[in-house]
Amino acid sequence: MTIQLIFIIALILTGIAVGFAGGLLGLGGCFIMTPVQYWVLTSMGLDPGLAILIAFGTNLAVVLPTALSGAYGHNKKGAVAWNAAISMGIAGFAGALLGGYIATLIPGEYLIAFFGVVILLSAIRMLTAKPLSVDAKPVDNVITFLIWGIPIGLLTGVIGIGGGVILIPVMVLVLHFKMHTAVGTSTAFMIFTALGGTIAYIINSWGVAGLPAYSLGYVNLLQWALLVIPSILTAQVGVRVAHRLPAKQLKYVFIAVMIYMGLKMLGVFTFLGLPL
Repeated sequence: MTIQLIFIIALILTGIAVGFAGGLLGLGGCFIMTPVQYWVLTSMGLDPGLAILIAFGTNLAVVLPTALSGAYGHNKKGAVAWNAAISMGIAGFAGALLGGYIATLIPGEYLIAFFGVVILLSAIRMLTAKPLSVDAKPVDNVITFLIWGIPIGLLTGVIGIGGGVILIPVMVLVLHFKMHTAVGTSTAFMIFTALGGTIAYIINSWGVAGLPAYSLGYVNLLQWALLVIPSILTAQVGVRVAHRLPAKQLKYVFIAVMIYMGLKMLGVFTFLGLPL
């Protein structure tokens, strides 16, 4: 089973977009990678159920170095609340390990639909939430961070994402973080969840038949390399753009991406015959 030139080009371009989105919005970029990788893998003849698990596992492995690059850039701007990132990250790591195991027990089409619903609900909540009062102080409590980190990590493992798309609404709406700090802290948090999820997708795929060449369980190393190299470079570009955007504009860009992501994974565009 060989990978064609068109697939290589598609994965490299996807990696560029993923890095930029990660740096700009504090997202892992899995909403970009999942549809592309799923298309590549099924076009290569893989079973759809197997393809979605490989897409999720490889995506999380890409998020890890991209998040490291993005967190470095945001930290230089003073936009990472490390107490929150580390506390939630440790809990998220444990949750992602469990979530990665649960994902192997759920049919692929249910995973995709669940992914879309979670993202759409989060976007609607951010769009309809009232603005925070000026004197609202961000929460700084380790127990609170741990309590939120576990379920978010669990979701990242189940639906194969870094977790930023879920964490940022929580940080802004519930924990009262400013948008730029939420983006930076989310990027650091994803280091932990991506690591936990990647380990889970590797461990829980030993002995699975039909994996493509150069696979370490559900992580395909060839596709990982094609995605991760450009994503690391463009993550820094995204960081610079993020800190030049006003918080309100950054929030609306984030919401727009979330809505697109949710509709895409629910198959709405395909149903309507739209090439999106």
